[in-house]
Amino acid sequence: MSDYGAAEEDWELLQTFFPRDWEELAVTTRALKGLRQDKAAPTLMRTLLLHVGCGYSLRETVTRAREAGWADLSDVALLKRLRKCESWLHALSVGLWQQRGLRELSAGQRVVRVVDATTVKEPGKTGSLWRIHYSLQLPSLRCDFFKVTATEGEGTGEGLWQIPVQRGEYLLADRGYSTAQGIDSVVQAGAYVLVRLNQGGVRLRDAQARPLALLPKLERLRATGQIGSWEVQLESEQRRVTGRICALRKSRMAIEEAQRKLRREASKDSRELKPETLEFAKFVTVFTNFPVAEFPAAQVLEWYRLRWQVELVFKRFKQIAGLGHLPKSDEESARAWLYGKLIIALLTEKLVQHARTLSPWGYELAPPGYAQSVAGVLVHAPSSAAVA
Repeated sequence: MSDYGAAEEDWELLQTFFPRDWEELAVTTRALKGLRQDKAAPTLMRTLLLHVGCGYSLRETVTRAREAGWADLSDVALLKRLRKCESWLHALSVGLWQQRGLRELSAGQRVVRVVDATTVKEPGKTGSLWRIHYSLQLPSLRCDFFKVTATEGEGTGEGLWQIPVQRGEYLLADRGYSTAQGIDSVVQAGAYVLVRLNQGGVRLRDAQARPLALLPKLERLRATGQIGSWEVQLESEQRRVTGRICALRKSRMAIEEAQRKLRREASKDSRELKPETLEFAKFVTVFTNFPVAEFPAAQVLEWYRLRWQVELVFKRFKQIAGLGHLPKSDEESARAWLYGKLIIALLTEKLVQHARTLSPWGYELAPPGYAQSVAGVLVHAPSSAAVA
């Protein structure tokens, strides 16, 4: 089979993983509006995937698209088209997310935001290294904040203080955002935060403002799924932030895997692993200032479980985002680029999932139109038994 024939077959197969109405969405979101030629969603998508998925520059993308006979346009025209595709790419991201079949939290009228950051190194020996900070609302995946900074120098690091926050919002973040400065910035804005605790990055006090030894409290959680919750004060430079530590003991298999990963990383870095680090690995521990009356500890951990499910996609996104040219000229093209990377990440996750249950013929008989399970991804709901 020729390379061209293989490429065409792969493209036909890839289309079966897109949302069922992906071509119609190109029309309703006006992604095709203004095109003088090649007014077909598949042609436009293939060109965009060259840029976003393969990491080619705008100039290299249009050259390859022209040689393949897909499109004949300039690099400037492609950038303009990328901007016009923002709504289309966002709609496809949401469609692929919904196909994962993950249970959504009942957020009501709350604004729920997941914040994260990653670095992007543009290709070439002199390629620039950038850090992108972004925020996505759940469950819509709408990007409401996107910021590009350098990776070195003052004001370039990851942190909740990078994110503009409005009163009453709910922010979910991973361990990298577990700093007193960032958490304090959210609380002072009148918002709420739920963050995986980095015990080495914050100083904790108990409700009476005494230094808190957290590990002895965690060790009281002896059964899988048992939950603990303790009022704490987190020390920042100017004040103390009041909140809660919520923790859950992992299953035996999860503990063994977490400890195995820690030992592997310590061996790779030639450093000694502290015994207490292995003990902390037995628990999922978060800090939050969510209202106690509305969010008992079990519900707090359920919200963090959703953050973890999103993180599985973000991890894939970060791997893919590190390859390519980041549009830096305007917010529209940057957001479209972000949605494009999310599409690639979600498609990759879906391809991996299907590869694990590969059928004899190697493809789906029809595009999926139903919610799918994510075996091996979801964790058991936490036990209602709590330790105070």
